[in-house]
Amino acid sequence: MSHADATVANDPVPAPDPAQPARHPSDRLPRETVTLLTVLLVGAFVVILNETAMNVALASIMHDLQIDERAAQWLTTGFMLTMAVVIPTTGWLLQRFSTRAAFTLALAVFSIGTLACALAFTFPLLLAGRIIQATGTAIMMPLLMTTVMDVVPAHMRGRVMGTISLVIAVAPAIGPTVSGVVLQFLTWRFVFVVVLPIALGILALGLRFVRNVESGRPVGLDMLSVPLAAFGFGGLVYGLSLIGDGTVPTWRLTAVLGVGLLSLLAFGWRQVRLQRTDAALLDLRTFTQPAFALAVGMLAIMMVALFGSIIALPLVLQQALHLDPLGVGLLMLPGGVLMGVLGPLVGRLYDLAGPRWLLLPGGAAVLGAFALFAQVTPDTPWPWLMAANLLLSLGFAFMMTPLMTTALGSLPHQLRSYGSAVVGTVQQVAGAAGTALFVTVMTTVAATAIGTPEEALTAGARAAFTVVGAIWLVPLVAAGFLKKPADTDLDQPLH
Repeated sequence: MSHADATVANDPVPAPDPAQPARHPSDRLPRETVTLLTVLLVGAFVVILNETAMNVALASIMHDLQIDERAAQWLTTGFMLTMAVVIPTTGWLLQRFSTRAAFTLALAVFSIGTLACALAFTFPLLLAGRIIQATGTAIMMPLLMTTVMDVVPAHMRGRVMGTISLVIAVAPAIGPTVSGVVLQFLTWRFVFVVVLPIALGILALGLRFVRNVESGRPVGLDMLSVPLAAFGFGGLVYGLSLIGDGTVPTWRLTAVLGVGLLSLLAFGWRQVRLQRTDAALLDLRTFTQPAFALAVGMLAIMMVALFGSIIALPLVLQQALHLDPLGVGLLMLPGGVLMGVLGPLVGRLYDLAGPRWLLLPGGAAVLGAFALFAQVTPDTPWPWLMAANLLLSLGFAFMMTPLMTTALGSLPHQLRSYGSAVVGTVQQVAGAAGTALFVTVMTTVAATAIGTPEEALTAGARAAFTVVGAIWLVPLVAAGFLKKPADTDLDQPLH
């Protein structure tokens, strides 16, 4: 590469100038911006698809490595915990490293983890590979969202964030399907072997096309905040994942949750002190922006409902309606595809009308879906549940893009990387809370219900969907108060 080429490759992509008047909504993004976002989107698609592709392969891994179900579950639990620990640090990381360096780090780490998984001949090595994969994954999504907010004009952010919603929704939905096809002909290792050259190809494209939106600046790393974040967010997510597991002693559950909560409080207190000198690991001044705080609160409840539904519906379909795993996957696949397909459309509608007129019908659709799920019995026909799941997906599709775009769009430039980290962390913690809530209500009610095991399980499911439906009234009401941020790039001083 010539000196001129090297200079072009490392020069920052100019962010929109706040002093310039807003352009007409029909303006197109520059070609270099489209290329940059395409590479980031494809990278995000691969790392997210990998997260759910593992689930179908667990039975084969258990047989091959001679491990039990509880050990195998750590391949997903360990991934989730790593995400919860690493994502809070990405606010600092995206301030410290350039866009190009952060992308290279994310894909390189993910590729190393994928190679380690493909070559693993023992369970500890496979688990280590999954943890390395999760580290790369945790960097990619905040990088993508922060970059979008920096290079896309305010009046076009909805449609671009809608495309991100497509990736977030479709990749997890088709991950098990891709894995199932691979396992029909090859061993579980090829789930990783197939992903590895794709990840390396995207890394190569990134080295060629990803430009520096942010050049990075020397930001100190507070060494006390890192373990506090790890014990706080990691302990909370792990503790929530133990709720409903009858084999876990009460004292252990209480201790894990206690350590997590205390560490989280200490972490928050330290960030408030450090942010006075712009030295926080995760700057909590994001919550001083009312639109951000409201949107993130609504997003948290949405993640509770989404992840809780993801865990509850397959249990009902398999254990009460006796569908096989393939039938369950096929029944739930249309919902994920619907969310993805609607993402870009919802994004365009957001740019035109703002969040309120999307959130209200979306919230009503989710509430209607919960009302349908709350009537489930062992005799409920599966098309009824498919229709309810499609309605649920429709509602979430109308809410995800407006909430993320409003949250991040309401932040000044200096806080966007931290805002992306907060959004990602909230998704992980709220997802774990939703799973714990559904499992706890279902198992508690089922244990006291009268009738067959199928009747007891569906009684627990009805109770769980009713409880979450009641909680859902909070974001449904809050939707009426959320407004679209001004179509300008905020660059205000922090206080």
